[in-house]
Amino acid sequence: MSILVYTETDNGKFKKNAFEVASYAKHVADQMGESVTALAINAENADELGTYGVSKVLGISNDSLKGFNAKAYASAIAQAAELEGSKVIIVCSSADSKYLSGILAARLNAGYVPNVVAAPEGISPFVVKRTAFSNKGFAHTEISSEVKIIGVSNNAFGLVENTTDAVVEPFDPNINDNDFGVKSVEVDKVVGKATIADADIVVSAGRGLKGPENWGMIEELADVLGAATACSKPVSDLGWRPHGEHVGQTGKPVASNLYIAIGISGAIQHLAGVSASKTKVVINNDPEAPFFKAADYGIVGDAFEVVPELIEKLKEFKAQNA
Repeated sequence: MSILVYTETDNGKFKKNAFEVASYAKHVADQMGESVTALAINAENADELGTYGVSKVLGISNDSLKGFNAKAYASAIAQAAELEGSKVIIVCSSADSKYLSGILAARLNAGYVPNVVAAPEGISPFVVKRTAFSNKGFAHTEISSEVKIIGVSNNAFGLVENTTDAVVEPFDPNINDNDFGVKSVEVDKVVGKATIADADIVVSAGRGLKGPENWGMIEELADVLGAATACSKPVSDLGWRPHGEHVGQTGKPVASNLYIAIGISGAIQHLAGVSASKTKVVINNDPEAPFFKAADYGIVGDAFEVVPELIEKLKEFKAQNA
């Protein structure tokens, strides 16, 4: 038996979360005295996973699986788990993995716990720590089923190198038309920029920017930091920014290492969606803005004065340390 880890890719390249779940799986495998097998779908350089403790990679090369399909991917993972005799399956907590994990759990009669933020506290019983109440608290959850699926939160465990010679083996699961419940007609992707899901740093702005014509400084700050750009719900509703940048409880959740909120008051729905970020910085001219109560660092000031100054200081710092 081995711990099975499903690794996400984007255009054949492993996402950062693929290496994080591999690192997590290696830790669990060491606790249980087992090895780690990864499932990689249409991935280039599959042996890269060996850097993070994966001993074997089941590599799928199948044109019908080039676009994400929850039901088909769940079928492939289930067949890999049955092949390897895996009783513990590790996935990330992305939207795609959460989508397929419910289907996978039903197929394998498994217990599934998403948003896990730490290694298992115990193996017998099997207890994991996860976020609860919109990231306002934690729950210690026992998984009592024979097969267990763990969804690891982004940036919760980190990347831990544990170099192993990964053996890559071709894997050809039985995927048929019945495995495609819903088909994607078109996928719109951000090209050439860090995405909210994978970014270590997210720079977000709200109605305090006064209009879409002022977003240049937000994009420049994000570019200097190598960050993704995001926005509050009112901004996307007004059409100032695309809906794909809307973060919060009703948008995309953020679990970045650094979240910078500019001109965002901090409505409860927004705070709930970004509270998993490790460090939160707020820039707002209203000292009574609710976001300051949730922030690690705050600057009371006009964004149109603070942000350009911040950009210049960061550029100077980068030039001195180049």
